[in-house]
Amino acid sequence: MVVATFSLVARDPETGDLGVAVASKFLAVGAVVPFARAQVGAIATQSYANPRFGSQGLALLAEGASPEGVLEAFRRTDPHLERRQFGLVSARGEALSFTGALCHPWAGGVVGEGFAAQGNLLAGPEVVEAMAETFAREKALPFPERLLRALEAAEAAGGDRRGRQSAALLVVGEGKGYGGLWDRYIDLRVDDHPEPLAELSRLLSLHRLLFESPKAKRPLRPEEVRWLQGVLWGLGLYPGEAHGVFDRETEEAFLALIGMENLEERYQGGPEVDEATLDHLKRRYGWN
Repeated sequence: MVVATFSLVARDPETGDLGVAVASKFLAVGAVVPFARAQVGAIATQSYANPRFGSQGLALLAEGASPEGVLEAFRRTDPHLERRQFGLVSARGEALSFTGALCHPWAGGVVGEGFAAQGNLLAGPEVVEAMAETFAREKALPFPERLLRALEAAEAAGGDRRGRQSAALLVVGEGKGYGGLWDRYIDLRVDDHPEPLAELSRLLSLHRLLFESPKAKRPLRPEEVRWLQGVLWGLGLYPGEAHGVFDRETEEAFLALIGMENLEERYQGGPEVDEATLDHLKRRYGWN
C-alpha cells in the first residue's frame, strides 16, 4: 500500500516532455506510483494505490479521453476509488488531481497549468501548496530539475508525516531515451535511503553526465594528451609513450576508457572532448 505519498505530474510546455516526481515513507515508491508515455500523458497513482490506473489511464488518454473521462472510467471499474488518490496530466497539458473521501488526512491536491500536485497523510496542505508554487515559479530550470525542486519544497514544508524513505523521477520524451530507441529519458529511483531527495539529486547529476550528448567540445591540449596517455598506459590500454600527440593508438585506447566509464553518449572519437567528460576523468584518475 502506497499510503502516504506526495507527487507531481507535469508537462513541459517547451518540449512536450512529460514527467512524474514522487517521494514517500514507503519502500521503492518508484516501482508503484509513476507512469508516463510520450505524447500521451503522465499518471501518479497512490494512497492504497491501484497500479492498474497507470496502464489503463494512459490507454484511455491515447484513445482521446479527457482527464475527467479517465476519472469516470476509474469510478466505474474500481469499487475502492474513495481510498485512492491520483494525479494526471495529458500531452495537451490538461491536468486533474483526485483524492478519495477515505484517504488518510491530510490529503488533497492542487491543479495548475500543465501540472497536478497531490499528497496524502501529509503534514498539512502547505506541503502540496509548496510543491505547486515551486513548480509554477521555477520556469528557468530544466524540466527534470524543476520537478525535483518541487519535491524538495514539499519536503521542506513538512512532507510525509511519517518521515522519508524513497523517491523517484520519471521523464519521457519522444525518441529521447537511451540510443534514441524509446521514450524513457530519465527513470531514476531511490528505493531506501535516509535522505532520498538528496540522493535523487545526485543521481540526476550523474545521469546528466553519463547520458547527455554535450553541446560543446574543445581540442585536448598537449599536456592533457600526455596525462591521458599515462593513464591509458597504466590501465593497460595504451602501449605507446606519453608524447602528447593524439594519434590513432591514443584514440583507440581512449575509446576503450570511455566504454569503461559508461560515457559513450558523450564521446564518439577524435581529439575533442567536452569539459564535463574531461573534468570527470581528471577527478577519477588524478589530474595533477
